[in-house]
Amino acid sequence: MIKIENLTCAYNGKQVLDDISLSIPDGRLTILLGLNGSGKSTLLKTVLGLNEKAAGKVYIDGEDADAMSSKQLAQKIAYMSQSRSTPSIQASRMVLHGRFPWLSYPRRYSEKDYEIVDNALRYVDAESIRNEMLTELSGGQVQKIYIAMALAQDTPVLFMDEPTTFLDVPHQLKLMSLARSLADDGKAVVLILHDLCLALKCADEIILLDKGKLAAHASPEEIFRSGMIEKVFNVKINRTLTGKGYQYYYEQE
Repeated sequence: MIKIENLTCAYNGKQVLDDISLSIPDGRLTILLGLNGSGKSTLLKTVLGLNEKAAGKVYIDGEDADAMSSKQLAQKIAYMSQSRSTPSIQASRMVLHGRFPWLSYPRRYSEKDYEIVDNALRYVDAESIRNEMLTELSGGQVQKIYIAMALAQDTPVLFMDEPTTFLDVPHQLKLMSLARSLADDGKAVVLILHDLCLALKCADEIILLDKGKLAAHASPEEIFRSGMIEKVFNVKINRTLTGKGYQYYYEQE
């Protein structure tokens, strides 16, 4: 479990996160929502120690994150950022980078490392492109490789910032199914999404940020009934009950 207490973060004198307190439990799919600039990516990066805190504390499994080394943090949390380069490297070699936190230097991969990479590539349906160079792949294929690299890190917590970017609809749904499976296996899975309907349909919990403040942290049902989506995003979402549960949709004026 990740526990965040009174977390505040500022850039160039401008406050980006304002006194955020919440917990992210294991075995749950948590989706982070908010307008651009609301502090979503900043929250994840600050938990990871990539951004300096102005105030507050982060605890990972009861341990103060400030007392953990970068390697220890990387053994706890895998992070797929929103902005990534596309280096000239073979896809499977890129996925092997996910094993770095578990290796000493010089890095020597074991059979277990290669097995974990194979499983990660299989999870994201990317086995057929394992020998391709990243620079020769489409945006959606590159996205799959970065997701596989995060999975290969084999951590109890997984952060993914806009993982559905570049993926077509079938693969977006497959990704959400994968996230669900990982959460069901006991991982704490946190995704940043812009698709509000997909978030309401798939999440166990939703964290809603508004201008750097915590606007809500609740179940999709509670978020939907509260009207906070309409208040923060100025859009109206409705739903209809089907044989596969509620289907959410944007309601036009």
